[in-house]
Amino acid sequence: HYNVTEKLGAGGMGEVYRATDTKLGRDVALKVLPEVFANDAERMARFSREAQVLASLNHPNIASIYGLEDSDDIRCLVLELVEGPTLAERIKQGAIPLDEALNIAKQIAEALEAAHDLGIIHRDLKPANVKVRDDGQVKVLDFGLAKALEGEDSAEDIANSPTLSVAATRAGVILGTAAYMSPEQAKGHKADRRADVWAFGVVLFEMLTAKRLFTGENISEVLAHVITTEPDWNLLPGDTPATVRKLLGRCLQKHPKQRLQAIGEARIALTEYEADSAASVLMTGPVAEPQSLPKRVLPWVFGGAMTLAFLLTLWRPWVQPEPSSPVRLKVEISPEEPLFTGQGAAAVLSPDGKLMAYVTEADGGRKLYVRSLDQLEGAPLSGTEGARDPFFSPDGRWVAFFTEDALKKVSVTGGTPLTLAGTQVNRGGTWSPDDVIVYAPHTQTGLFRIPAAGGTPEEITTLSEGERSHRWPWFLPGGKAVLFMAQDSGGSYDDATIEAVVLATGERKVIHEGGTYPRYLPTGLPRAKSKGHLIYARGGTIFAAPFDPVRLEMTGQPAPVLEGVVSLGGTPGNGGTQLAFSPGGTLVYLPGEGATGGWRMARADRTGTGSLLPTEKGIYVNPRLSPDGRQIAVQIVGATGFDFWVYEIERGTLSRLTFEGENNRRPAWTPDGQRIAFTSERGDTRNIYWKRADGAGVAEQLTTSKNRQRPSSFSPDGKLLAFHEEDPETNWDLWVLPLEGERKPELFLATPAIEVVPVFSPDGRWIAYMSNESGRFEVYVRPYAGPSGQSVAVGKWQISTNGGNLPRWTKNGRELIYREGANRWMRVPVTREGDSFRAGKPELLFETNVQDTGPSYNYDVSLDGEQFILLQREEQSTDTLDRSHLTFIFNWFDEVRRLVPAGKN
Repeated sequence: HYNVTEKLGAGGMGEVYRATDTKLGRDVALKVLPEVFANDAERMARFSREAQVLASLNHPNIASIYGLEDSDDIRCLVLELVEGPTLAERIKQGAIPLDEALNIAKQIAEALEAAHDLGIIHRDLKPANVKVRDDGQVKVLDFGLAKALEGEDSAEDIANSPTLSVAATRAGVILGTAAYMSPEQAKGHKADRRADVWAFGVVLFEMLTAKRLFTGENISEVLAHVITTEPDWNLLPGDTPATVRKLLGRCLQKHPKQRLQAIGEARIALTEYEADSAASVLMTGPVAEPQSLPKRVLPWVFGGAMTLAFLLTLWRPWVQPEPSSPVRLKVEISPEEPLFTGQGAAAVLSPDGKLMAYVTEADGGRKLYVRSLDQLEGAPLSGTEGARDPFFSPDGRWVAFFTEDALKKVSVTGGTPLTLAGTQVNRGGTWSPDDVIVYAPHTQTGLFRIPAAGGTPEEITTLSEGERSHRWPWFLPGGKAVLFMAQDSGGSYDDATIEAVVLATGERKVIHEGGTYPRYLPTGLPRAKSKGHLIYARGGTIFAAPFDPVRLEMTGQPAPVLEGVVSLGGTPGNGGTQLAFSPGGTLVYLPGEGATGGWRMARADRTGTGSLLPTEKGIYVNPRLSPDGRQIAVQIVGATGFDFWVYEIERGTLSRLTFEGENNRRPAWTPDGQRIAFTSERGDTRNIYWKRADGAGVAEQLTTSKNRQRPSSFSPDGKLLAFHEEDPETNWDLWVLPLEGERKPELFLATPAIEVVPVFSPDGRWIAYMSNESGRFEVYVRPYAGPSGQSVAVGKWQISTNGGNLPRWTKNGRELIYREGANRWMRVPVTREGDSFRAGKPELLFETNVQDTGPSYNYDVSLDGEQFILLQREEQSTDTLDRSHLTFIFNWFDEVRRLVPAGKN
C-alpha cells in the first residue's frame, strides 16, 4: 500500500525512497535495508525487537519510526519523511554563523538527551543524519539503528557504528563513518552514550569551521587520527566565545571518563549561553552624549550606595546562595569486614549528616556499626547480628534495621534492640516524622506500616494482577505519601514502575516507568519557589527529575546525575542500590559496575568442608535432595523465571522440569523420589502442583486456594503433604493435605503467630516447624494426630534456643538440623520413646557464608545427616568490587540542581 515516487539517497544503511502511504494518506520515507542484513534471519529477529524500542521515541527533534515492512525478500523501515537539506549539505555551503550553529546544536542535544534517557544511543551521529527544515526545526535521523542492526558478534567489531565501509569483508567487520567515531569506537570498544557526546562535539566543530575535524587518505588513517590526534583549535573562528570553546573541549576528550558525561550538560551550557546573550542585548541602550567624569559618576555612586544599603538591610535574606562545587572523598571502612551489598544501601546517613550507620559482612556474620563522620572508626552495636538495610529515625536517635525474620530498632548509643514486627526476606523500610514506619516485609507482598514503637502491622498496598512485589519505600515530605517501586512478574527491576501511595486514601499514582530504588531529594530552593528532585537507579546510573511532592508528578525530564553505582536492578537482582544521602546534600555510595550477586550449589560434609558442584554460574534457589541423595531439585533464576531443574550429582547435568515461567517455587520430593511438589503462581492463584521427577507428563494441581501455599514435606508413606498457607487475614498457618480420596486439606496449626515450613519426622508422628511466637523465629516440634484426629501425644517442644529456622530431620529421626542466624548450622539430638519426646542441647556443626534468603531453604541435608547442599555466594561483576571503601560527595544537591534545573513549578 506504499506508492513509491522517487529515490532520495543511498548509503551503508540502505536506500531511501519517498513514498505515499495510500491507507493513511501521508508521505513517508522507505529505507530498504541492505541485502547483507535482510538475509540474516538472526540479525533481523534482533532488529525487530530493537525497532520496537526505537519506535517508542517521541520527540520533536527525532524523526519517527512508523513501522517495519516485509515484501518478498525486501525488508524496509517506514520512517517520517523530513523535508529540507541535511546538515552535511548545509555545511558544504560554508561555515554556519555562530547563533544558527548553536541553535542547531541545542536541538541535536535535546534529541540525544531524550533518547539517552530511554537507554537508546545513536552511535552514528553525523551531519548526513541531521536534517534542518525550512522553519529551522532540526530532525535527527537513524536513531539507534547501529545497535539494532549490529550482529550478535559485535563485541569483536573493529568499530561499532552502522555505516558499512568499502573495506568491509563481512557484515560487522569494519563499521562506521570513521570521521565521527569516538576513540573508544575506533579501538573496537563498546560504545555508550559518551560516544554520542564525542560525535556531537565533532559535528558542532564542523558547523563552525566547515572543515572535517579528522581526515586521512583512507579509513585507517582517519581512525588513527581519531585515536591519537588532538583537534586543531586554531581552525575555530576567532570570535568563538570561550563558553563554546570550553564545551567543545569537554566533548572532545579522548578518554570517555574525562569527557562530558551527559549530553544534557551540553544542552544546559547552550541554554545558559543563549540567556546571557539575550540579556546583553537587552542591557544595550542608545549611547548618550558624553559628560564630564564627575557628572557621570557622582549621581550613580550616591544612588548606588543608597540602593545597596537598602538591599542589604531589607533583602539580604532573599539572596540566593552561590552553588558550591562538589567535593569527593574516598573513605575506608574495613578490609577485614567489608560492606554487605546483597540488599539495599549498606551505608546510610543520619538526617543531620553527622552519623553513618553501615552493615559489614565477615566470617562471623553481619554486624551493624555506627560511625561519627568526625571519627576514623565505627563502633559495632551489640545485638545487631544478621542486620541489613538500616535506616535512621527522623531525629537521628534510632537506627531501624532488618534481620532474616524481624524488623528491629536500636539506639545509636547502643543498648538492646527492640523487635517491632516479623518479616521474611524484607525489601526496605522508611521512617516518617510522625513516627510511622512503612516497610516491605517480604519479596512478594505489598507495603505495610507500623508505629515506630511497635504494634500491629497494617497493609497499605496490595499487589495488582501481574505484579510480583512492592519494595524500597521512601516517605515524601510531610509523611502523607510514600514512594515505592512495583515490579511485574518476570520483569527486570530496572524496568519496574515507580509509584506513590497516599496513606490516607490508599490511592496509587504512577510517577515513572523504568527504574528502581526511588528517593526524593529535598533540593528545592524556597526563595526560587522550586521543588525537589526524584532520583532512581537504572543500570548502575542514577537519574534525577524535577518533582512536585504535593502533586506527585515529575515536572521535567529525567537526566543522569551519577554513574557507576552498585545496583541490583537487573534480572536477576532485587532492585536495591548502594546509595544514600542526608537532607543537607551529602551523598554516600558504593562505586562499581553492578555486582549482582550470584549463588552456586556446593556440597559439604558435617564440618562444612566441601566444594562447588560443577554447574554454570547463576542464581540457584531452594535446593532439595532426592531421598536417595543422587539428585537435587533446584530453582534457577534467569530469563525463564524461577522454573525448576533437576541436577544429577554424579553426572553433573541439569534437566529442566517446569516450563511455566517465573512462578514456580519451593520443591518437595515424594519419599519414593518419583514426583516433586511445588508452588506455581498462575494468574491470581498460588497453589500446589506436582510433577514426575523425570519431566514426563504435565503438572497436576493438588490444591485450590486464593492464598499462596508452599509445600514442605511428605509423610513417610507418601500419603500426606505438609504445607503452610499465607493468609493475610488469619496469618500463616500449617496444613496437611491427604493425597488419597477428596484431597481436602486439614488444618494442623493456627495461631496469631507466623508458622511456616512444616516437616514430617521419618515415622510420621511428629512435625517440626518454625514460628515467631516468641518475637523471633525458633524451631518447634508438635505431635501429629494423623488423619483420624487421634493424637499420640500432647504439647510442643522448642528445639532452638537462640533463634532458628529451616528444620530438617536426619539419622532416622534421632537428630534435627536447623540454621541459626544467617550462617550457623546447628544439630539437636532427639529422643523418642513411645509418646514421649525429648530434645538435647543445640550444638554447632559449622558456619559458613551462604545465600541468606530468610525462611526459605538455602540448604538441604541428606537423610543420614552426612551430606549438605549449600548455596555459596559469589560476585558476578565486570570488575573487582571494592566493598571496603565508600565514596562521599559533599554539596551533591548543588550538582544535581546544576545538571537538572528544577525551575519553578
